[in-house]
Amino acid sequence: MKFFKNKAICSLVCLAGFLYWQNNGLTLTETTYSKEVPKGFDGYKILQVSDLQNKSFGQNQEKILEKIRNAAPDIIVITGDLIDRNRTNLDTAMTFVEGAVNIAPVYYVSGNHEHQSGYFEELSEQLTESGVTVLENGKTILQKNGDTIALIGLADKRVNPYYQAVLSTLIKGSHEDVFQILLSHRPELFETYVESGINLAFTGHAHGGQIRLPFLGGIFAPNQGFFPTYTSGVYEKKDTAMIVSRGLGNSTFPFRIFNRPELVMVTLRFENI
Repeated sequence: MKFFKNKAICSLVCLAGFLYWQNNGLTLTETTYSKEVPKGFDGYKILQVSDLQNKSFGQNQEKILEKIRNAAPDIIVITGDLIDRNRTNLDTAMTFVEGAVNIAPVYYVSGNHEHQSGYFEELSEQLTESGVTVLENGKTILQKNGDTIALIGLADKRVNPYYQAVLSTLIKGSHEDVFQILLSHRPELFETYVESGINLAFTGHAHGGQIRLPFLGGIFAPNQGFFPTYTSGVYEKKDTAMIVSRGLGNSTFPFRIFNRPELVMVTLRFENI
């Protein structure tokens, strides 16, 4: 009996350790993108942060900030859900943001949780005061070595019912041959991004499917349901590519399984055809 009791205790300890590692073992996924990238942006590094959901990585977010510093990005893009509607803590989110702006310029679009929490306006003000560029249905221009990229941001669909028309308007404001990057929380809107002719989109929201299984991928994602199509990695169709981050935190379900928290780094490469 004692043998089985000790074995059960050992199994529980191992399971607890595994779940802790799955929730806290931060990873950096690196990829490159080259299709139609302007020559002046060759080697330009974009680091994506998504779905932090009030999670802390070390004291004062130092573990995640150190990983970002070591990656040395040119810009940092946040694709929503910095806070969680069920346990909103602006201080935890802003501790990360205030560290991030000292590493590289930061650009932000909202997710559903910011709006569901009731604290979006306050968060938006604090982000702006900290030096973050808030791109809620907005656009800014990036310039390097004489070349230009349009960086477009869509407010979350929850408060943006005419998102397709808004995106079309924002795109029309750019010269047709300008490389266009979109920040949006929702990967399930991929077809809209393709139809709009966006070159490269950064999204999150799916949490990697929360639980990932070999050969099957993610099990469930918000607004996609069971066995979702878009959960992690790069998806391409026609002239559009979409990056889906697995995100960093959790919300309703407390564990990530075979799905460690993820930062994404995309390096742009000029392809001389």
